Amino acid sequence: MRYPFHCLRARAVLARGGVIAYPTEGVWGLGCDPFNKGAVERLLALKKRPWQKGLIVALANEGVADTLLRTLPQDRKNTIKATWPGPNTWLVPHDDLWPSWVTGESDFIACRLSAYAVVRDLARAAGGAIISTSANPAGQAPAMTAQEVRQYFGRSVDFIMPGRVQGLQKPSVIRHGLTGETLRE
Repeated sequence: MRYPFHCLRARAVLARGGVIAYPTEGVWGLGCDPFNKGAVERLLALKKRPWQKGLIVALANEGVADTLLRTLPQDRKNTIKATWPGPNTWLVPHDDLWPSWVTGESDFIACRLSAYAVVRDLARAAGGAIISTSANPAGQAPAMTAQEVRQYFGRSVDFIMPGRVQGLQKPSVIRHGLTGETLRE
């Protein structure tokens, strides 16, 4: 599989347990391999975010999404899939397929299938999913530029992807996969 040059570099950083920053649809994100506990713990420390809150994962493609949605009723699957790809995060049952350092204290995992090729390419390069949390310390405004990422984290982030946010100007909407309730606009 061919990846853009910067995704190859990001993949190498992710493979060695690094944390990267990258543009998403609306804000800059921090990411790492969701199955690497040390990488996730480091990312959480950078953000000063408690693990109990859980994190969002961005998915590489519909195949990965289908695995996550497999236990949902068909009408819920259809509702979720109608919003993907796009800036929509859904909480779906994780069925113990995801580690607690990603899901936090929840029985659900927050996941999205981005319409932004950069995010999908990074998720694919990471093996199917990548942590996708806003690039900011807890309580601060999300970074909107690579420069703001540097101001927040200095050299603590191992790689900052080149690029710009796609233009949404806010983080993804978060909805509950079973009820459809909007949890974040």
